[in-house]
Amino acid sequence: MIQFQKDNITVFQSALYMTTSAIIQTNEAVIMTDPNWLPIEIEEIKSYINEIKGDKQLYIIYTHSDFDHIVGSGAFPEAKVIASKQFDENPNKEDIMQKIKQFDQGYYLNRSYSPKYPTVDIVVSEDGQKLELDSVTMTFYQAPGHTNDGLFTVIEPVGLFLSGDYLSDIEFPFIFSNYKDYVITVNKAENILLNHHITTHIPGHGTTTQNQQEIQKRINSSKDYLEQLLHDNGELESYLSEEYSFFEGMKSIHTDNKKMADQEF
Repeated sequence: MIQFQKDNITVFQSALYMTTSAIIQTNEAVIMTDPNWLPIEIEEIKSYINEIKGDKQLYIIYTHSDFDHIVGSGAFPEAKVIASKQFDENPNKEDIMQKIKQFDQGYYLNRSYSPKYPTVDIVVSEDGQKLELDSVTMTFYQAPGHTNDGLFTVIEPVGLFLSGDYLSDIEFPFIFSNYKDYVITVNKAENILLNHHITTHIPGHGTTTQNQQEIQKRINSSKDYLEQLLHDNGELESYLSEEYSFFEGMKSIHTDNKKMADQEF
């Protein structure tokens, strides 16, 4: 379903984990992130793309390689793919594709396309790397911590910040790769707010916002969680259960986060 629509931005939200697919229209291109999840949802997104694309080039930004974020890749063979160098060189591509297969097998899902690991056309290898189109500029920042191949994207002059699986209003930080990297990435997000005129934030899971205070709150919440995680003796869980509506479904991730932070320190 469509979660947010204003001017040239449309955000689809899956029924699963409030996962988002953002679509941005420019004069010469259509830019999309992470087409996902269920077959009927992919078809809805594809139908919308076909309505608006015309002869414009379609770009897909993959924010990271978790299987739920690449599950729709095979549905858009005409797209030029943008992703990080780590995403492109991921040694676990077969394992990720196996997770998609297991998901579809487990829920008896048929798709109109064959899922595949995306072939990257534009590889982002450094912070500040830009892609200039006629009417917009995309600036990319590497964002490891959740996974090691995460990617932030800023689109100007739209003022759009695409943060992938960071800065969610419905999830505390999920640290699947590295705690220290996650801390650096959140600080990088704060610098993005300082160095770019951000008017819209779209997380990979959660709600699109154009409220500046809300964007800063999401950064502060992540920073506070990461700091408290190092000293948590169990009291943090009570706070999380009040702050996040679906905490019971995420509790094991909080436990894993604590283990990872303890190992690194």
